[in-house]
Amino acid sequence: MSLSAFSESPPAVKVQNLSITYRTTMERVPTFKNALVRFGRGERAVREIHAVDDVSFEVGEGTSLGIIGNNGAGKSTLMRALAGILPPTKGRIEVRGRITPLLALGVGFNNNLSGRENIILGGLASGLSRKEVEARTDLVTEFAGLEEFIDAPMRTYSSGMYSRLAFSVAVNMNPDILMIDEALSAGDATFKTKAAEKMDELRRQARAMFLVSHSLGSIKELCNECIWLHKGRLMMHGEPEEVIEAYQKFVNVGPSAMTLDDL
Repeated sequence: MSLSAFSESPPAVKVQNLSITYRTTMERVPTFKNALVRFGRGERAVREIHAVDDVSFEVGEGTSLGIIGNNGAGKSTLMRALAGILPPTKGRIEVRGRITPLLALGVGFNNNLSGRENIILGGLASGLSRKEVEARTDLVTEFAGLEEFIDAPMRTYSSGMYSRLAFSVAVNMNPDILMIDEALSAGDATFKTKAAEKMDELRRQARAMFLVSHSLGSIKELCNECIWLHKGRLMMHGEPEEVIEAYQKFVNVGPSAMTLDDL
């Protein structure tokens, strides 16, 4: 049973029997002969990938949920479904509140526009009015440390500048529910510290927060619940310490400083 199920208030997010299946025509090692045969017959090799497989959980208000698992476990697919970007193949998702997703850093930015213009686009996409976004523009710029570059086209930005602006846009739009995918990889050590402090602040203010990260140390520090996904299936939902310990045993590693950052 979810930890959040004991809360008297309705959950901020409720996921019921969620499955997401992709169909792809890609082959692992297609041979020239097989390709010619299929081309002659008008056939394509179709594979189904079960990215998320019958997953159910609830997240109560005030919860910061960490999502862990190996590459290909379905973490980012789940986040995109929660954000309304991917439709479920089966099951349902109920969300109470306005979501600000920070999935792949900078997704939705237009490289030909300035940083300032992309702040406006990001804020509008988050459901704010133009007036509300413009009132936050200086705050976003200052948080990202890009005062000197904010009117330059984003194609001139370094990857670190790009990531810092993406993170700043997401966390400064007062979301009800914040979804962050590997955001702590953005920027230098100073910015990472500032990002962690901001996320801790949002965790106390927002209705719920979701964090996908390979940094198990960040999950322990910032989250009060955790789920572990493996090949699209929910393996465990509980306290971060317990879930991370079970996950580390599963992948046969100990709780060293390296694994806390890199799993």
